[in-house]
This record gives sequence, structure tokens and C-alpha cells, in this order.
Amino acid sequence: MPVNTTTLSRPKKVQHNFRRVAILFAGGPAPAANAVISTSAVSFIRNDIEVIGVCYGYSNLVEYGPDHPMVEGRDYVILDHARLKRTRNSQGIMIGTARTNPGKLVTCKADLADPKKTAQLKTVYDALCSLGVDALISIGGDDTLKTANKFQLFQECLPPGSKKIPVVHVPKTIDNDYMGIDFTFGYFTAVEILATEIRNLLADAESTRSYFLTETMGRSAGWIAYGAAIAGEASLVISVEDITGKYRDEEEVVDPATGAKTKRAVMNIDETVKRIVATMRVREDVERKEYGVVVLAEGLSEYLPISYLKGVSRDEHGHISISSINLCELFSKLVSEEYTRQTGKKRRVKGLQLGYEARCARPQAYDVMLGSQLGVGSYRALVEEQLNAVMVSVSGQLDLHYVPFHELVNPETLVTIVRYVKPNSDFHQLARFLETYINEL
Repeated sequence: MPVNTTTLSRPKKVQHNFRRVAILFAGGPAPAANAVISTSAVSFIRNDIEVIGVCYGYSNLVEYGPDHPMVEGRDYVILDHARLKRTRNSQGIMIGTARTNPGKLVTCKADLADPKKTAQLKTVYDALCSLGVDALISIGGDDTLKTANKFQLFQECLPPGSKKIPVVHVPKTIDNDYMGIDFTFGYFTAVEILATEIRNLLADAESTRSYFLTETMGRSAGWIAYGAAIAGEASLVISVEDITGKYRDEEEVVDPATGAKTKRAVMNIDETVKRIVATMRVREDVERKEYGVVVLAEGLSEYLPISYLKGVSRDEHGHISISSINLCELFSKLVSEEYTRQTGKKRRVKGLQLGYEARCARPQAYDVMLGSQLGVGSYRALVEEQLNAVMVSVSGQLDLHYVPFHELVNPETLVTIVRYVKPNSDFHQLARFLETYINEL
């Protein structure tokens, strides 16, 4: 039988016009970030392309100007073999991160013609040009994808003959709420960390005949809450996808600038609290269990009535400061009171926020493999496929494919499309099968 020797050979070098590429990481940390960065960088280096790592997202790029040139060691670093050795499995983010949003004033395509609204995008462009960057690898969540898309659209509006910097984006979020990919790197590591904590809390709860009401990360969708609840054997999990039917209300909101009135979907807190108490009572009366752990997704905070959100700040991307709300403390108090009202007994219900400890945990093997393939994919998209304005994705046995920005971002609002857990999907039903069974009418 003939032997195919090419299978043990490194892929041939590909002809290209790239001299230097930049890698940038923005948004919250995620396990296996360095697997993406290192494999992306090594792929380019092996094809004689110099790689720089932009430090701390866009925060230094937007400061560029005559009085703030880009300085090596402060604003960027050279990523070479020596710096990258044994980094694939390392914790943290070797080039740092930040949430600076240079495209925050661009909310529609018409804004791209406004020099004031695109000023920071131009500063980023000028900064990268000053470094001789020929392409940009953007790694980040949906907000970073929006920025990458706006940066690309901004370049389309440049005068003829202007230098163009192709952009390839790598999806990152432990929340796993990305369109265009099944699972994002860091998700499984984060779920494992949170599931371990839930299992520890279950042992504590059983020993003390009490409940823990935990709040997990997951701003827009319930992937991490459901994953942690399934793997951690939680008693109940509730996320934004569950705020339907009797658990959903509407309230009228008045725009302070225009006076216009709109309807806003909110959570029916009373019904949600009663649902949690129903789980507690079934566990006591039917299963003879006086303990448990309930998981709430932090994104439920966005569904609180406006009276609960007064004075809460928002970040550059318009998200409320979820940590300042402390959803789990709010619900633990309400659940404890409702339990006493229904039973005449007291039961300790302790609120606890989980999540930040998972963002820079040592990545598990699957996330390292996934992150590595996505990093290599950024190279293959630019050099081998000669693509621009695409997101790297995988499916099946880590098979690479590339999704155009225009399929992921609304062309009118320039907002990304959130991927929710589908109600009654097999994944959604798995959690319902495994948690304490409540026969709701």
C-alpha cells in the first residue's frame, strides 16, 4: 500500500504580500486566550510574517497622536518564538485586554460619513498604519466583533488609493452566545469551574440544610448557566430564555430626551420567586431534601423592572453594570420571605455570585484544541484563503470555515445577533430533565 508522505510534512509556504500583522484581544478574559494568540502568531511567523501584539485592546490605539506615538513595550510587543514558548496552555492574556470601544458613536452606516463619529476609528487606523500593520486579527466577544465590522466599514469609506488593513475576527466569550459557531473557546473550562463550585455548594447546603442561590455569568443568553447547572447537578436553573408566559410582563418606558413612550419586556418577579420556592417545597415534601442550589443567569438583571435599575451605570457598549445590582442577593431575600410566607418556616437562602474566577482559569484540553484551531484559522483565512471581514469558525472535528461579517451583524443597526438557547431544544430540555421536577400547570 503506497504511503502518503505529505501527511507528515508541514504545509508549504504560501505566497502573500503581508509583512506585519497585529493581534488584538478585547473584552473580558477567557480561558485558552493564549492558545489563540500563540498559534495565530506562530502560523504567521513560520510564513515569514512579523507579528505584533497590541497591548490592552483598543485602549492604547485610541490614544495615538503626535504626542503619543506607539511605543514598543508599552503599546505593543513583538511576538516571536522566544516570547511564545509554552504559552498555549497558560493562564491570563499575554497581551492584556480592555473594553475601550472606538466605534461607540457609529450606530448606523450613515454615521460612517461623519468625521466626528469616526474619529476614534481613524485614530486606530492611523496607529496601525504607523506600525506598518498589513492585517489585523481581532479576538473578542460580540462587542469586539461589532468594532471589527465598523473598522472595516470605515476603511471602505477612505479615499481611493488609501491603504486597506484586512480584518479577521476570532470569536471569544465564555458565555457561548455567538452566532456562527457552536462553542466558543473558554466555555467548557468556565462551565467546569462553575460546576465544581456548585457541587461544593451542594455539599455545604446538605450539611447545613440550606440553599445557595447562585448568579453565573451570561449577560445575553443562558449557555453558561445551563451548562454549569447540568454539570454541577443544580436543583434549578433560570435564564433569560425562560422569561416567557407568566414569568414575563411589560412596562412603559419614557425616553427622557424625546418623551416618546415604548414598551419594555420585564420579568414577573413574583412568579419567578414562587417558581423557585416551588422547587424548594417539592424537594422537601417529595424528595426529602432540605437543601439545594439554584442557578440564575446574570442576564436576568436586564429584565428587572426599571425601579430596580435606578442609578445603575452602563459601560461603553451600553450594558448595565450587572455586578452593582447583585441579582442573587436580591432574589435570595425575596425567596426566603416567600418560603416563610408559604410554609411558616424559615430556611437559610444565601446569594452568591460566580464567574470571575473562571475567566482566567487554566484551560482544559478541549478549549486549548479549539482555541488553537481558531488561531491557526485566522492565519489560513488571511494568507491561504485571502479573505477579509470574516469570522473564523469551526464545526464537526474542528473543521474550519469562515463566516462573513455581514451574516453576523445587522447591516442597518450594526448590532450583532445574539444566539440564545432555543426553548425546548434538546440542550434546554436536558437541564429540565435533570433538575428537580415541577409539574407546572
